Amino acid sequence: MSETATSSPRPRGRDRAEYDADVIVVGAGPSGSTTAYYLAQSGLDVLLLEKTAFPREKVCGDGLTPRAVKQLSAMGITFEDEGWIKNHGLRIIGAGARLELPWPELGSYPGFGLVRTRYDFDQILAERAVGAGAKLLERTTVTGPLMDERSNRIVGVHARNADREPVTFRAPLVVAADGNSSRLSVAMGIRKRDDRPMGVAVRTYFTSPRHDDDYLESWLELWDRSGGKDVLLPGYGWVFGVGDGTSNVGLGILNSTASFQDVDYRKLLRRWTDSMPEEWGFTEENRTTPIRGAALPMGFNRVPHYSRGLLLVGDAGGMVNPFNGEGIAYAMEAGAIAADVIVQAHGRSTQQERERALLRYPQTLSDTYGGYYTLGRYFVKVLGQPEFMKYATKYGLRRQTLMKFVLKMMANLTEPTQGDAMDRVINGLTRIAPAA
Repeated sequence: MSETATSSPRPRGRDRAEYDADVIVVGAGPSGSTTAYYLAQSGLDVLLLEKTAFPREKVCGDGLTPRAVKQLSAMGITFEDEGWIKNHGLRIIGAGARLELPWPELGSYPGFGLVRTRYDFDQILAERAVGAGAKLLERTTVTGPLMDERSNRIVGVHARNADREPVTFRAPLVVAADGNSSRLSVAMGIRKRDDRPMGVAVRTYFTSPRHDDDYLESWLELWDRSGGKDVLLPGYGWVFGVGDGTSNVGLGILNSTASFQDVDYRKLLRRWTDSMPEEWGFTEENRTTPIRGAALPMGFNRVPHYSRGLLLVGDAGGMVNPFNGEGIAYAMEAGAIAADVIVQAHGRSTQQERERALLRYPQTLSDTYGGYYTLGRYFVKVLGQPEFMKYATKYGLRRQTLMKFVLKMMANLTEPTQGDAMDRVINGLTRIAPAA
């Protein structure tokens, strides 16, 4: 799929002899590949570095809301081939209630969601980037930033290629799309904020007759034992049919409760699936993969998103939605925003003008998501109160109009303008909330 890591592209633009590319993107997940796609489409020379090789597994629920579907469509991806399974909405289960909520009918977003495993989902996006002209180097592990001592700016990266040999790539701008740990960001002195929410997700796959379910399913009550008593955890479980004979079954827990550090998530998942109806097949004999976990960095938990030639996108910038744990849509949206800003900066004639254009990136992110993510942080704190969770699931799920509002709010699916009353309330709340 890619060239070897020993080859280096040469830019068409300025400083042809000095740089290997106009932009280096570190990480070929959804954020990195989307960024590379739009940059390459605009005519820039893009070097996309991926430490693994495709296809490869990633811990994820595999569910995509209409917000993510919109971004996939914008990249020219269609959903008719095998491997995509469409869904009509969200099924919510809790406190003895079962409620099916169709995705809202909006002009700004499609009326369906999708499920596709991350085993090849990321590869599809990377191939779109390559098709647009990006150069992808797999099995290339970035080990640190290449700094210009005079300006204290990043001007490339040090890496090890597929043969584990040290290599250096140079570019005037670098995009960190290297996930939650984002070692590149840390090396640049950009660390996580402890005052922002963090979650943990664990999941596995089971052979199941529910594999072709056309609704995403969310269970709002997760109980665990702590200190000799039952504790209601802030989070949810999910069952997403993959369409290939298996279901993705997992759970996500927020760090807004004192028992967060004490939870054995894998045991909790096993106990939860043991309580499921036998005919669903969520048993150890039907489990097809190990139980794997991953962190969910939320609400802009690493800032600034631009500093000294480095832009952060996706999990590297903590862009997971605190309301529902969705990350792919926001990773792809941020990638498109970052690419637009970089293209505009590339066209400026002086470094001062380029820097002014690049500083639009964190401002645009703040304007777009800042208020919404602030509301999400408040939401996470409230979820950490067990009594609120019990009350909300007991009484809220039986009020369909309220739950339609909650779905729009949590999935961030509203018309930007000219929407209904629910849209106007949600949009108004995000505008008046202080930016994250």
